[in-house]
Amino acid sequence: MSQVPQLPADLGSDPKSAGSESDTAKDTNRRQFGANAANYATSETHAKGASLARLVELVEPQGHWQALDIATAAGHTAFAFAPMVEHVTATDLTPEMVELAGSRAREAGHDNVTTRLADAENLPFDNSHFDLVTCRIAPHHFADKRAFLSEVARVLNPGGTFALVDNVVPDNPEVALFCDDWEQRRDPSHISCLSLEEWARMCDEAGLTVAHVETAAKQMRFHAWANNMSVPDQARPQLLADLLDATPAVRAFLRPSGTSQEDAIFFLTEGLIVARR
Repeated sequence: MSQVPQLPADLGSDPKSAGSESDTAKDTNRRQFGANAANYATSETHAKGASLARLVELVEPQGHWQALDIATAAGHTAFAFAPMVEHVTATDLTPEMVELAGSRAREAGHDNVTTRLADAENLPFDNSHFDLVTCRIAPHHFADKRAFLSEVARVLNPGGTFALVDNVVPDNPEVALFCDDWEQRRDPSHISCLSLEEWARMCDEAGLTVAHVETAAKQMRFHAWANNMSVPDQARPQLLADLLDATPAVRAFLRPSGTSQEDAIFFLTEGLIVARR
């Protein structure tokens, strides 16, 4: 791995100093995801993304495991693991998401899935409570990622497994800044994406030993990406123009093509990390 850059202050090395910003981010998350909860039930990225099946394959879940899915949204990750473990607790910060996931679990007959309102940075569970903790396509919304990982390590049993999927950026400040700014204009609840190196270092700091790391390209359709967060029609042309007119480094990373909102596509990069406590 390449040299890891210094983490931005907004990642929250000190939970006390990060408290106000983190609380504000959580309020934004609740508003944004509460208003768009239904979109996540049918989101192709969340429901059918290749990273979901790959995550199950890498984890090799066991039938006696107690699992926790953090920031479950519509419950896709929780439901993928439910048939393979004893029980899944699916949590989310947003009440509308918890209600949606619970309703979908009942409709699908996942009797071993329960839902609960919970903050990823302050989980309401005892120490060493779970054999598996998962979190997929969500940590870029967390203001205090160190607190999140500390909580993951706390609630995991010794030897337990942590499985993370999230959008990642390269160790290029220009590209990382563009991606975060561009995403925040679509979704104000977005905080920041990290590089794989940053995630690996922070896992180590939290007492989690990284066992496997890989990346996967994820094709995004511009109009679906905008629809998922109900971006106003008047804001979409500029978002597309900024993508198509981005610097060579940004274009090399996001690989945009097409010229209209209907046919434009680009690629995000998902990082998959499996770690043990």
